[in-house]
Amino acid sequence: MKLGLATIACGLVLLLALFGVATTTAEAASKAPRLTGIRCVPVTAKACRKGVRVAVGKQLQLQGRGLKRGMRVSFRWSRGALATKLVRSRGGWTVRVPAGTALGTVGVTVRDGRGRRSNKRNVRVIALAPLPSLNAARPGELPAVFAGNGMWIWYVNRSEGGNLDAIAARARAAGVGTVFVKSADGGDVWSQFTTQLVAELHARGLRVCAWQFVYGAAPEAEATAAAASVAAGADCFVIDAETKYEGRYAAARRYLAALRGAIGPNYPLGFTSFPYVDYHPRLPYSVFLGPGGAQANLPQVYWKAIGSSVDAVSAKTVAQNRVYATPIAPLGQSYDAPKAADLRRFRALWAGYGAAGLSWWSWQATGGAAWSVLSEPAPAPVVPSDPGWPTLDQGATGDQVIWLQQHLASADPSVAVDAKFTAATKKALQAFQSARGLPATGETDAATWQALLTVPVRVVDWTAVK
Repeated sequence: MKLGLATIACGLVLLLALFGVATTTAEAASKAPRLTGIRCVPVTAKACRKGVRVAVGKQLQLQGRGLKRGMRVSFRWSRGALATKLVRSRGGWTVRVPAGTALGTVGVTVRDGRGRRSNKRNVRVIALAPLPSLNAARPGELPAVFAGNGMWIWYVNRSEGGNLDAIAARARAAGVGTVFVKSADGGDVWSQFTTQLVAELHARGLRVCAWQFVYGAAPEAEATAAAASVAAGADCFVIDAETKYEGRYAAARRYLAALRGAIGPNYPLGFTSFPYVDYHPRLPYSVFLGPGGAQANLPQVYWKAIGSSVDAVSAKTVAQNRVYATPIAPLGQSYDAPKAADLRRFRALWAGYGAAGLSWWSWQATGGAAWSVLSEPAPAPVVPSDPGWPTLDQGATGDQVIWLQQHLASADPSVAVDAKFTAATKKALQAFQSARGLPATGETDAATWQALLTVPVRVVDWTAVK
C-alpha cells in the first residue's frame, strides 16, 4: 500500500509531537527535586546508629538536588500525611518531623513550587521515653455539659424543618444529648434562640448550648449579645472566633472581661476555631483559652475539608492544642458526605485520645447516611501513639510563642510577651530548663511543655501585641 504525501506529513507531525511530549516529560522529571540522602541531626545521635531513626519534633538533614528554602516536605504513612517547610541552616537543608506524625516507617518527599515531587526516602519515627499526663483531653476536667455527643444547628428551620419533636427523635436515635444552636452573629442577637426554644428542647430531653460567631471590631457589643443567650437559659455558650479575629488580642481580652462580668467566672464556656494553631499564628488562642477564658476547647477537625486523613488531622490537632491545657472535645465533620469509615474512625480515635465529648457540624448539612453511622453504637477506642508537642525555637513567631512567653514571664518578669522567639526568649527558656533539671536546649519539647504548664500564666497588656 502506498501512502500519500499528506499522510506521510501528518505522520511526521505526530511523531514530532510525541517526541516533544516525551522530551518535555523527561525534562520535567530531570528538573524535579531529588533526595539523595537523609541524616539525623546531629549525625552522631545514638538513635541513628542503625539507620535514620528520629522522634517527632526532632530535626533531619536532607541532601539532594534542586532543594530550595520553603519547599514543602511531606511525611507520609499508611493512614495519613503531614507537611512542613524546608529550612536552610548552617548544617545544610533541615526539616523537623511535624508534631502528629505517626510512629513507624514514614516516607519523606519534597515538592517544588511547580508541584513536582521528589523520590521517596524512608525514615523510622520512634517514640521518646513515656511521660505522664499525655492524654489530650483530661476527661475528668471537661465541664459535664460538653461531655457525650453533640450536634450543631446553624438554622433551626433548616434542621428537620424546625420540628422540635423530629429534632428530639433524631437526636435520641443518634445518641446526641446536646444541641449547639446559633444565637448571635457579632453584636446581633438571632431571633431563633429564645427562652421558649430552650424550654421546649429541655422538655424533650436535650441540653441546649448557644454559640456566636465573633469578629472583634466591637467586643463589648458582642459580649452583650452573648450574655443575652445565656440569660435565655443556655446550658453552655461557645465562642466561634476565626479569621476575622486574627491579631485582635486586646479585643479578645475586652470581650472575655465583659462576658465573664455578665455570666460569672464558672459558667461553662467553650471556644471553637481552626484546629491547626500554627496555620493561624495571629489568632488569640492564648486569650480565649487562657485565664478567664473557655473551659472547653472544640477545635474544628474537618479532615475532609482540610484534605487529609482522620488520623493525620486529629493527631496534629492534639499536638497543636494540648499546650493550652484546656480539655478538648473535638468538632467533627458530618457535612459534605464523609465516608462512613471516616466517621467511625473519628469516634474511635478520639475515644482513644481520651476525649470525653465530641460534636458534629452540622445538623442541616448531615445526610441520611451520616446520621445512620452516628446512630451506631460507639466503636471500640483506638489508642494512637502520642502525637508529640510543638517544637518552638529561636525565630519562631505566633500565638504559641506568646503562650510560652507568658509562662516564662511568671518566673522572669523581664521576658517580653511579643510573639517573637528572640535570643532573649531562648535565654529565659534555657534558664527555666536548667532550673527544672531539663536539658537546656533553648527549644520546647514534651518535657519542657509539661513543666511550663505547671507555672501560672502572667496576664499582660495585650495592646502591645500586634
